[in-house]
Amino acid sequence: MNIFFSLKVLKTNILVFVSILLIIFMTSCQNKVDLLVHNASVYTMSDQLGRVSAFVVDDGKFIAVGGEDLLEKYSARKVLNLNQLPIYPGFIDSHCHFLGLGLSLQQIDLKGTKSFEEVIERIKAATKDTEPNSVIGRGWDQNDWEVKRLPSKKQIDVLFPNIPVALRRIDGHAMLVNQKALDLAGITVETKVEGGSIIIENGNLTGVLVDAPMKLVQAILPEPNQIDKIKALNDAAQIGFENGLTTVSVAGMQKDDIMLIDSLQTAGLLNMRVYAMISNTEENLDYFLKTGPLKTNMLNVRSFKVYADGALGSRGAALKNPYSDLKSHKGIFITSKDSIQKLAYRLAASPFQMNTHAIGDDANKAVLDAYKKALVFSDDPRWRIEHAQIIDTVDIKLFNRKIIPSIQPTHATSDMYWAEERLGANRLLGAYAYNDLLNRSGRIALGTDFPVEEVSPLNTFYAAIARKDSNQFPEGGFLSQNKLSRMDALKGMTIWGAYANFEESEKGSIEVGKFADFIILDRDILDVNEKRILKTRVVATILNGNVVYSNRIH
Repeated sequence: MNIFFSLKVLKTNILVFVSILLIIFMTSCQNKVDLLVHNASVYTMSDQLGRVSAFVVDDGKFIAVGGEDLLEKYSARKVLNLNQLPIYPGFIDSHCHFLGLGLSLQQIDLKGTKSFEEVIERIKAATKDTEPNSVIGRGWDQNDWEVKRLPSKKQIDVLFPNIPVALRRIDGHAMLVNQKALDLAGITVETKVEGGSIIIENGNLTGVLVDAPMKLVQAILPEPNQIDKIKALNDAAQIGFENGLTTVSVAGMQKDDIMLIDSLQTAGLLNMRVYAMISNTEENLDYFLKTGPLKTNMLNVRSFKVYADGALGSRGAALKNPYSDLKSHKGIFITSKDSIQKLAYRLAASPFQMNTHAIGDDANKAVLDAYKKALVFSDDPRWRIEHAQIIDTVDIKLFNRKIIPSIQPTHATSDMYWAEERLGANRLLGAYAYNDLLNRSGRIALGTDFPVEEVSPLNTFYAAIARKDSNQFPEGGFLSQNKLSRMDALKGMTIWGAYANFEESEKGSIEVGKFADFIILDRDILDVNEKRILKTRVVATILNGNVVYSNRIH
């Protein structure tokens, strides 16, 4: 009996021991996670969580957010002690031209030129050892030149009499072309194109085209092929990651380019998250209004990009009264007021958002009026006005919680050197009025508009809160009454940017269940001395819990 009793006890003890091992094993398996970050200063951008010191990532998502006690609760394959470095949700650029940035790297860079002569020198340098079939460049801005006049084609006619030349202005809303390009496009002094202008002086074409007529030249230029586009997209993604971007909201894309992005993302060949605004063409409207929005973890297609007017720098912005420096001119409506209203009604009956480019006060008023009429029965449309740049002070009250101003703070600090000359002092009172717009709409979305401006959310942040350029000018800030607070600017680059894309449930803050997209900076932009903000560097950019850029972490 004693032997059998002993064996029974032994068997029972073994079973208990094995059970304990299984419990320990199962517990450790349950808590074995991909990444644990601690000893950090984590700005969650969640009203409930505030600032914490640690979080846990598994399978590409945040699964726990809190304090140092997470070290005891989870066993991670990788643990990062950040020694109090600041962490923020991945930055969202709410208005940019993603493919355009990549393609611009394949063209002649004319940004930063101080004269038209320098433009010519850069073209000569870029083509001296080649025999191109065409010459394409981008980035000139006559407002940066000593002689602030739109250029003429005379010199490029001499240099390139037999091949087309097309040089886009920095804002993309004007183009200088040579006579060969004009001939191939069929443009003469008699040509009229609605939604733009062909600049003529003394009865002759100058070669400058503003807005709509540029399409005639674009049609005769060689199109980038698929290989060019794939390279451009990946080049742009890498630049974005280096600057802390994890989502880009792309302001205007054709269907084929959207589908290319989708196929690359699906194949794991493009990692940047994209919110794509569909370019407003009849073909695109017919296709997407029939098929409906397209949504994956990497791509969201549920909005249309519309151009109400042109740009201020090329005097294409539609103003209620003439330009202060060109009394015979009020700017241009690219899409007529009637067409804007009809499209607003059409989109209000669909699941698609309407995101309309409006720079001038007349364009903004037209869009606000159209939205008001179309959105009577919409509770949460989140329709956007892209730029919302110059608004008559009597019209600011037309903004409300249904309308999101999508703004680019560096435009204010780029334009401030010549904006008053264009607009006069009175119209400046409603220009770049970011804080006023925030007070009316409750949220704003911040972007860069790259490649018009630099790919730098930190420049965006600084311009928003200081209203100064990279030289810290002017001392008190440009139109400083419309500075944003640091927290509001950060929200505009994170959670409000996600909200503007209908994506606040999956990104924009560091919370359980959301994508593990976050960035590490080398200093705290919410606390550091204002003068040091532009010295801030991105330590690492993490997408889905994976490092996509780092200068320290491996």
